[in-house]
Amino acid sequence: MVDSPIERTVFIVSDSTGITAETFSHAVLSQFEQIQFEAVRLPFIDSIEKADAAAQRIEQKALEDALPPLVFSTLVDPEISGRIQGASCIFLDLFGEFVLHLEHTLGMKSNRSVGRSHTNGLSKQYNSRIEAINFSLAHDDGQYVQGLEQADVILVGVSRCGKTPTSLYLAMQYAVKAANYPLIPEDFDRGALPHTLLPFRRKLFGLSIQPERLSEVRNERRPNSTYASLRQCRGEVADAERLMRMENIPWLSTTTRSIEEISTKILDEVGLDRLTY
Repeated sequence: MVDSPIERTVFIVSDSTGITAETFSHAVLSQFEQIQFEAVRLPFIDSIEKADAAAQRIEQKALEDALPPLVFSTLVDPEISGRIQGASCIFLDLFGEFVLHLEHTLGMKSNRSVGRSHTNGLSKQYNSRIEAINFSLAHDDGQYVQGLEQADVILVGVSRCGKTPTSLYLAMQYAVKAANYPLIPEDFDRGALPHTLLPFRRKLFGLSIQPERLSEVRNERRPNSTYASLRQCRGEVADAERLMRMENIPWLSTTTRSIEEISTKILDEVGLDRLTY
């Protein structure tokens, strides 16, 4: 007899988008694999009326489950936060305790502005992210080679090894201008990098992948094709890794890594790991 998984309700409560609280809660709750968490997002709780409605919803769920829900909160306003804390729940304040400690350490009061991390639409950082996204889209898969000198990093690797999603993640999260360029059989036959990339060798970072996984991914796009065959994938991956070693290009395998892990490694290796808030 297989035991049913333990279930627990989680509320993500925020006065803005809730992305910060959701990301943090996912990172923490993923450590408890034996429990199945049902997440309920309650964004834009920015008034007493909305807070009271949210508290009633949490209270109702506590009655239904006969257990207090977990609440991950990034609420800034103390009165709004207090209304949620008054419900039957396990309240986890992701900002409050940190902000109070920093206020003491820095010797100043925080702005306590609602949604401040997501409302800088005209800020330099926000505009840099939009510019980086446009750049990465324009320089995806080697389709546009003009302007590569502006790239912070150029990802290289065989087709479907994860270059495009990694480029976009770097742009969206870190405002990194990431281009990507495919390595193809013609490059392997020539035994050299594409001429277009030679002036930018110091910006290159390679991605690879296990041939078996690459074959699965390619079969989703072109089933039963030579392009997706395991033999073709094995040959391309081996040739690409050989070329990257020969050209002394740093690289890693994407097979068992998340985009977050891949991106962090790239930022560290290329020296782009310094962020300004």
